[in-house]
Amino acid sequence: MALCERVAGGSSLLWPRVLLFGDSITQFSFQPGGWGALLADRLVRKCDVLNRGFSGYNTRWAKIILPRLIKKENSVETPVAVSIFFGANDSSLKGENPKQHVPLDEYRANLRDMVQYLTSAGIPQERVILITPPPLHEAAWEKECILKGCKLNRLNAVVGEYADACVQAARDCGTDVLDLWALMQKDNQDFSSYLSDGLHLSPVGNEFLFLNLWPLLDKKLSSLPWLLPYWKDVEEAKPELSLLGDGDH
Repeated sequence: MALCERVAGGSSLLWPRVLLFGDSITQFSFQPGGWGALLADRLVRKCDVLNRGFSGYNTRWAKIILPRLIKKENSVETPVAVSIFFGANDSSLKGENPKQHVPLDEYRANLRDMVQYLTSAGIPQERVILITPPPLHEAAWEKECILKGCKLNRLNAVVGEYADACVQAARDCGTDVLDLWALMQKDNQDFSSYLSDGLHLSPVGNEFLFLNLWPLLDKKLSSLPWLLPYWKDVEEAKPELSLLGDGDH
C-alpha cells in the first residue's frame, strides 16, 4: 500500500484545545511577548491555544456569543481548558461610559452563567479559570481618555469591586481564579510597569500574567502527552510505523 494511501486511511490526529475568552487584554495576548503567545509556546506539541479575545466587550455581550464559540453538540472540539477574562470594560463608570458599563451584580451573574453554560457543554468547572481585571493606573489612563476627548472613565477602586465579584463568582461555581488585581498590588507595590497605558498590559505585565496563570493551567494539562514522537524516536527504515500509530502498523 502506498504511503499516501496509508495516511489517508489512518486515524485523524485530534489536537486538544485551550480557549482564551476575554476582551482586548486577551485579543492582544498573541502579540510578541503576549501572555497568550507565551502559553502557546509552552504548550506546543500538546495543545492548540485559541485566542477568542474581543476588544471592548463586556460580560453582557460575551454571554451572548459564548454559545457561538463552543457548541454543546460538538464534543470533538470541546476545549480541555478555558480562561474567562472580563471586567476591564464592565467596570467602566456608568456616567462616563454607559455602553460598556455593566452593573456589579449583573457582572457576577454573567460570569456564573458562562461557567454554567460551559459545564452544560461538557467542560467541567475544574477546567475553567476566571481571571480578574488588572488594576487601573488612573493617571496614565486619564491621559489616554483626554487624547480621545473624554474624561477619566474608570477608577481603580471600582475595578477592585469587580475583581472581588469575579473571585466570588469563581467560588460560587467551583472554578479556579487568578486575582490579577490583588496580585499586581501585593504589598502596595508600584504596579505601573505592568501596564502599557494604565489599562492594557505591558510586556512586563504580560509575563507576570503568564507566570501566575501557568501553574493553574499546568495542573489541568500536565497529563497531556506530546503529540507524535520525538524525531530521534522515529523508525528510520519505515517511519510510517512510528508516525501512523499502532492501529495503522
